[in-house]
Amino acid sequence: MSDNPEISSGNGRSIVIIGNGIAGVTCARHIRKRDSEAQITLISGETEHFFSRTALMYLYMGHMKYENIKPYEDFFWGKNRLQLVHDWVTAIDVEQKTLQLQQHDPVSYDILILATGSVPNKFGWPGRDLKGVTGLYSYQDLEAMEASTVSCQRAVVVGGGLIGIEMAEMLQSREIPVTFLVREENFWGNVLPKEEAQLVNRHVLEHHIDLKLVHELKEILDDGTGKVGGVITSEGEQIDCQFVGLAVGVSPNISLLKDTLIEKNRGILVDEYFATNIPDIYAIGDCAEFKTPVLNRRSIEQTWYTGRMHGETLAYSLTREPVPYHPAAWFNSAKFLDIEYQTYGIVPAQWGEELQSLYWEHPNGKICFRAVFEAETNVLIGANAFGLRLRHDFFDNAFRKGSTIEEVLDNLDKADFNGEFFDKSYQQDIVRTYNEQFDASLQVKKKKRGLFSFLRS
Repeated sequence: MSDNPEISSGNGRSIVIIGNGIAGVTCARHIRKRDSEAQITLISGETEHFFSRTALMYLYMGHMKYENIKPYEDFFWGKNRLQLVHDWVTAIDVEQKTLQLQQHDPVSYDILILATGSVPNKFGWPGRDLKGVTGLYSYQDLEAMEASTVSCQRAVVVGGGLIGIEMAEMLQSREIPVTFLVREENFWGNVLPKEEAQLVNRHVLEHHIDLKLVHELKEILDDGTGKVGGVITSEGEQIDCQFVGLAVGVSPNISLLKDTLIEKNRGILVDEYFATNIPDIYAIGDCAEFKTPVLNRRSIEQTWYTGRMHGETLAYSLTREPVPYHPAAWFNSAKFLDIEYQTYGIVPAQWGEELQSLYWEHPNGKICFRAVFEAETNVLIGANAFGLRLRHDFFDNAFRKGSTIEEVLDNLDKADFNGEFFDKSYQQDIVRTYNEQFDASLQVKKKKRGLFSFLRS
């Protein structure tokens, strides 16, 4: 696709979207807002209606019912003339512009949007296809987990990341003992700096989860009936269990494209307009891989908010004028059991002499703040917060302006997004730590209500 592609308004076009997750549904909604004539079809074999994938864990834990995690009422789709097809696509004919479906008649398209999402990684472990082994991505994964843990005496979760901590919390909600196998020296050690990773280590152990660091899965054992009976670790230890949760990441779901000419690598290769190498075919969401990633962002973006941005950006290009995908600085948020986590910009797990890092941790060991900045210019490039709520727009503006670490710390009270305020000001503590670590003399004016003062020391 050229740098400035020609995309017609295309009244009456048949636009087919494979996948009804956040990327596909957002794209469909925003196309309909600007194009009242287009025939829009969403095809998904996972579920008939769009649901909030991040809320799957709350179904298992009994906090919600399925109807609670559907953002739109069932009548929404007909009212907005968005046709839903609950079926699996089995083949794509890019020359004839048709899709083969498992149960329905073939579907033709003028424009095809691939929003097929991700699939959990399974690698090559023996026993990975036994009953009782599942990841946590699709609604089918949740159903499999539900069925496999009815009489579960112990579960093993493999992989130290966000999905793994969710699965452990889900299992604990049903009082199922959990062993956590993490191959790194610390939890999520390939993403988090050492201090943050060790903070999470402690928190996991405090919740009575059997955390085994520097342990890998070697084999999943059959109980003799085709179900999970246990695992063997890289240390030669056998752990009897009835469920194995695979939380070793996800990969773009591109199996549908194996017999097509659509270019792919780890994901479906797209340019900055989400266009593939085949005219009128686009890819968005977890399955898309940018040929040239946006500066300081990943080539594959697998978060809820990026899927939403992908869908909205492509919809605008298809109905108004072509716009490239140029998002602001990276951010993400999650929970590690009881501790909230936010990250902004670039915070590598390790860094060289070109970067400097400020790290402050509260004496209670559950709250911390890190800022990473350029050694030569002191310009902030990233920040982590655990147990604190900080404003996204504060850091977005800081990155855009090229603010230095001292400018950020001097105004850190403006980032405060905590609900209650007491006397203690953690901003003062963070600045004091900065002065000690870098032999500085930054002074912060006292304010009536301090930053991060929702807890007393």
